[in-house]
Amino acid sequence: MAARQKRVANRWRRRVRRFGITALFVVVTTGLWHFQERELRDGLSWQGVTTWQDLTPLSFHRVLRNDGYLLGWSDVRVNPLWVSYLLQEVDNPRAGPRPGFQRDWRALWPIAPDSYFGSGYDRGHLAPNYAIAAVHGGEAQRDTFLMSNMSPQRPALNRRLWQRLEEVVMDHFVPRFGTLQVITGPVFPASFRDNVLNRVGLVEVPEAFYKILVVPGEAPRALAFLMSQDVSGDEPLDDFLVSIDMLEARTGLNFFPQLSEAAAADLEAEVQAAGWGLEAVARLPGRF
Repeated sequence: MAARQKRVANRWRRRVRRFGITALFVVVTTGLWHFQERELRDGLSWQGVTTWQDLTPLSFHRVLRNDGYLLGWSDVRVNPLWVSYLLQEVDNPRAGPRPGFQRDWRALWPIAPDSYFGSGYDRGHLAPNYAIAAVHGGEAQRDTFLMSNMSPQRPALNRRLWQRLEEVVMDHFVPRFGTLQVITGPVFPASFRDNVLNRVGLVEVPEAFYKILVVPGEAPRALAFLMSQDVSGDEPLDDFLVSIDMLEARTGLNFFPQLSEAAAADLEAEVQAAGWGLEAVARLPGRF
C-alpha cells in the first residue's frame, strides 16, 4: 500500500513539474510575443498607436498589423478608421507588379475583391501600393491589396487628387525630410444614423478622407489634409490643408496619444506649412 501511494505521489509530482514547465514556457513565450508585437507597433507609429478620445459603441475597433503598416479596423463601419505607416528615403525606390486584391479573413464581414463592382466607387487604398512597396518590400505591397485596406472613393478623388497627394509625399516630402510618419483614413458624417444605409454592399461610404504627415524628432513638424468625395481632381493640394485638431474633432480620434499636452498644442492646433515646399508641388499633375 505504501509503495502504491509513493508511486501515485511521484506520478503527481511529475505531472506538476511538467505543468509548471509548460506554464513557464507559455508565460515566457507570450511575454516575448507581446514585447515583439509592441516593438513592431512602435516601429509603425509615432507617439503611440491611434486611439479614441471618448469611448462609444462606434469607437470599437481592432488593430490589425500588416507588413509595413498598422490598421484600425471597424466592424461597425466595415472600414479602416485609420492606417499608420512609416516612410523613409530609399535608394532607387520601385514597386513590383500590382498584386491582385484579396479578402482579409480577419474582417468580420465578407468583403470580397468584387464587392465594389457597379457601385461607382473605386477601391481606394489607404496604405498606398507604391510607397509601401518601395520602402517595405514585396510582402508589404501584397498586404496593401487586402480589402481591409480599402475604402470607397469617387474616381476623381482616388485616381487624381488622392493619387497626386500620395506621389508628392513619396517623391518630394520623403526625400526632403528623410523620414515621415503618415496616418490616413476616412471621415464619416457626424450622424451615424443619417449615413448608416449609405453603403457599398456592407461598407459604409465616407464623406471625406484625411492624411497626416509628421516629421518625427525633438522638434517635429506636421502637415494635414482633408479631401472630400466631391472634388474634381485638379485642385491644388494646398487648398485642402487643415489642422490636426480639426481632424481629431471630425473623427473623434487621438492620433498621437503619447504626445504631451504642450507638444500636442504646438503640433496640432494650427496649419504650419512653412518649410514643406508645398507651394512648389501643389499643382503637379499625377504620374499616370
